[in-house]
Amino acid sequence: MNEAAATRVWRNLRTLVLERNERRREVAEALGMSFFRVKALRRIALAPVTPGDLAADLMTDRPYVTLVVDDLARRGLVDRTPHPRDRRRKLVSVTPAGAAAAAEADRILGTPPPGLLELDAEELAALDRVVTKLLSTARG
Repeated sequence: MNEAAATRVWRNLRTLVLERNERRREVAEALGMSFFRVKALRRIALAPVTPGDLAADLMTDRPYVTLVVDDLARRGLVDRTPHPRDRRRKLVSVTPAGAAAAAEADRILGTPPPGLLELDAEELAALDRVVTKLLSTARG
C-alpha cells in the first residue's frame, strides 16, 4: 500500500469536491438559505422524519435542528405534524414548495463540474471504476 500516494489523492479529492466545486455556494444562493438548511430540506424531502432523527442524520444537535426546521417552516418548505404512533413527538415533512426547492437543489448539485465534462470517455470510465470501487469499500 502506498500511503503517501493515497494521502495525496485523498487531499486532491477533498479539494476538488469541497473547495473548488462551487455547487454548494450555487445551491445556497439559488435557494436563499445556508447549505446546511439545504441539506436538511433534501433529507426531509426523502421521507418525513422526527427532529431527533434529523439531528442524528445531519450529525448535529437537536436545538440547532429545531432552529433550522423553524426557519424552513417559516419559508413554507416543511410542515410539522403529530407523529402517528406517539403524539408527544412530531414529524417534519416537506410541502409541495419544499419538494420543488429540494428538486432544484438536487438538479444544481447533480450538475457535473466543467472539468469532469472535459474528460474523454476512457478517462471517465476509469474514474467511474475507481469511484465505484471506493464506494463499495467505504465504511464511513
